[in-house]
Amino acid sequence: MMIARRADTRARADFATWKMIAKLNGASSLPADAQNFLASYKALLKDMGEADATEATIRQMYATYYKEMGGAGTPPEVRPAPTAPVADNVTAFRRPAARSKPSSFRASFGFGGQGQQQRLPVALIFTCLVIVYVGIRYFWR
Repeated sequence: MMIARRADTRARADFATWKMIAKLNGASSLPADAQNFLASYKALLKDMGEADATEATIRQMYATYYKEMGGAGTPPEVRPAPTAPVADNVTAFRRPAARSKPSSFRASFGFGGQGQQQRLPVALIFTCLVIVYVGIRYFWR
């Protein structure tokens, strides 16, 4: 049964991929077996609806994959997993609550609100590095 499930999953994934590639005019780059399955799908579309033609083609692919993967005899019927009804999971946008600004005294000394960091000006950092460099050079002589 494990081989059957893997073959069915592979058949459904390959068919969906090949169908999309064919829609994008790239069917000529597909392997020969993929082109054969798509040709049989197009022939089935003339006789039946799209959903039925898709299922029939997937069943053909499934039987082929089942034998390729080492399955013996007639491939067993694989029932797809029951799908739960799709619920709309879109959430309406809500504006976040307004935050109060920290006082100017607290912010000027680096005691701002949560998660805020004071940025040091580049010139101040450069000046400190120069002082450290000169100090090291001076004391090592």
